Amino acid sequence: MHTAHEKIRELRSLHEDGLLSQQEFDSRKNAILDAEYALPDARGNQFPPRPGTELGLMAGMEVGPPDRRYRLERLIAHGGMGQVWQATDLATHAELGHSAMVALKILPPQLTQSAARARLLVEEATEARKLAHENIVRVYEWARDPATTSYFIIMECLEGEDLDGVLAREGRLTLERALALTAAIAAALEYAWDRRKLVHRDIKPGNVFVTAKGDIKLLDFGIAARVRQGTGNAAAEAPGSAGTAGYRAPEAGTPRREPAQSLDVYAVAIMIYQMLEGRLPFRAPRSASDQAIKPARLSEGQWAELQRGFAWDSGARPQTVMELVAALRNAAADETHAAAEPPPNEVQSEAARLAKLARQKLQREEAKRTRAEHDAARRVRREALREQLRERRAAGMEKARVAEQEQRRVHQAKAAAAYRAEQQRARTENAGVTPPPVADAESSPSEHGILRDAFVDGSGHGPAMVEIAAGRFQMGSPEHERKKAIEAGAQLAWLERETPQHWVGIEQAFVLGRSAVTVGEWRRFAMAANWRPHGEVNWASPGFRQAEDHPVVGVSWDDAQKYVRWLSEQTGQHYRLPSEAEWEYACRAGTKTAFSFGDSIDTSRANYDGNYSYGGSPKGVFRQGTTPAGAFAPNRWGLYDMHGNVWEWVQDVVHDNYIGAPADGGAWEEGGDQGRRILRGGSWLYNPRYLRSALRNGYSAVLSNDIVGFRVARALAVTGNLQRN
Repeated sequence: MHTAHEKIRELRSLHEDGLLSQQEFDSRKNAILDAEYALPDARGNQFPPRPGTELGLMAGMEVGPPDRRYRLERLIAHGGMGQVWQATDLATHAELGHSAMVALKILPPQLTQSAARARLLVEEATEARKLAHENIVRVYEWARDPATTSYFIIMECLEGEDLDGVLAREGRLTLERALALTAAIAAALEYAWDRRKLVHRDIKPGNVFVTAKGDIKLLDFGIAARVRQGTGNAAAEAPGSAGTAGYRAPEAGTPRREPAQSLDVYAVAIMIYQMLEGRLPFRAPRSASDQAIKPARLSEGQWAELQRGFAWDSGARPQTVMELVAALRNAAADETHAAAEPPPNEVQSEAARLAKLARQKLQREEAKRTRAEHDAARRVRREALREQLRERRAAGMEKARVAEQEQRRVHQAKAAAAYRAEQQRARTENAGVTPPPVADAESSPSEHGILRDAFVDGSGHGPAMVEIAAGRFQMGSPEHERKKAIEAGAQLAWLERETPQHWVGIEQAFVLGRSAVTVGEWRRFAMAANWRPHGEVNWASPGFRQAEDHPVVGVSWDDAQKYVRWLSEQTGQHYRLPSEAEWEYACRAGTKTAFSFGDSIDTSRANYDGNYSYGGSPKGVFRQGTTPAGAFAPNRWGLYDMHGNVWEWVQDVVHDNYIGAPADGGAWEEGGDQGRRILRGGSWLYNPRYLRSALRNGYSAVLSNDIVGFRVARALAVTGNLQRN
């Protein structure tokens, strides 16, 4: 662990490098000294350090690496797992799907002082980032502050209070209220186990958050343990001391024990007892002989189920928290039913009473059978009508698809002829100048009009390209689309970027990559140009499966510029990134709807987070990573994945709206935020509302991410050899 003097030396280095102002340097230094040398008062009592000073942090300070800074606004909470601060994201200001205000969980140095422990926390924060559930706080990223050497996790900022605060304010809760809170926790844990095989390991009231709207959010999945089948060392992946005393299961510290859901079952059962009684059932550490006192408001059956939940033997517990909640609810229902039964009426004839009950039962069963038959017949009729509609729709779509393919084939054949004529004209005009070699099989259209530029040395060819004809379109979103996006949860500040809607003329035809640049295509460049990654994302292993035909990620805008320069040298053509106007024109492919295939979307059409819907569309799958090029149907111009999969870099600088934007389809590179460039299309990690054709995003040009890639463009005409340095 760093001493106070070492921390101050690091602060001074940052100040001398221009990364900290004099005021911020003095403020941090004083905070570190406050924590290290707490001064006594007149009576000799030691002043406790101010909240935050144990890590040298104060409100108003900036933390994080030079290219990813956060300004601390206020301390929300602090405990054994570090501090939670409300902070302003200074680098992106909500450009990656979350508001400018975030929550930073800053981990204490003792948790990350060893390389193995730091690696563990980083890996688990990365896993938590992939959890997208309404009852789990969203984790955006992790980073490290060079001044304090502390790791921190960036999360969504919530308004409300944790369950500790609720219990302090409301006192003991009813069983119904306790089970309602626990049911949301159970749903979150079930999702984390089913999707990522994650066990939370630190369930307690401080990690259960109740928002101002009454939603329940489970916190701190960043220290969860993941079960990895076949490795035999799952226990080594999470600290043996993970969890909080009083809530930690007896077997939690067992060496090399595989993390199991029973750990969370135990902690939740303890927490239910606490909600009912206002205290924990056992003193920590608990021994096998300790017995808890039965809460007065629980029946014997309910108490038996709760005791099973925190049984000393993990094998005696319910397998999941969901089973524990169901068992407690069933026990409560049984008790209510038993209490509601009236005593027998001694005056009434037993035989008459039983006969009446039998007749009533038969009548109920007959009515139930009639309703069931009626409902079944209605479902059959409805399904038959749906099947007829599906068949008609499928036939119509197939007919339209065949007609569209034929139209595209004719159009691309004409484009191929024009392309060859332009090549011949360029050869004639450049008589005496050696033109780049053109191989008919590679540079002429193939696969129904796909263009591929051969490398000058004959060693290969560039990405598959599609011709985009010149034309005119309305760029941006209409008012009715923005209203629909707001209903889906879009923020007004985002939607203002799409205004005013305006006409743009694409004056020159151009060709655009049929798909984003793939891993295989990037690998060739990286090897040939000796390119080395400099960001936190490993393009070759980003944390999910990537084959050669998947879009490359972990590439900054600057990296994309290096690629297009290299590709231009290899082919003799002038490659570039598309302008933002060209990208939207190509994405729309003549449509005026929210997406190129209409105003609705589902996960059979694009790769995005299917846990969310848009405009009443159905929810679907969340693939938790990229899909290969061509996995979904192309748009009308034969372009794949213009919606979803990865965000795509374009040439333009970020501007707040379209006021002053060029109307000729060229890139807008004057003014604006010169440090950030536009992203388009949405990604596998995002809600469907971010996939709309009109949506604009922005990101730092020097940063990379596992959700960002790019596709290339060039002019249609052949311009002769490139001048080489």
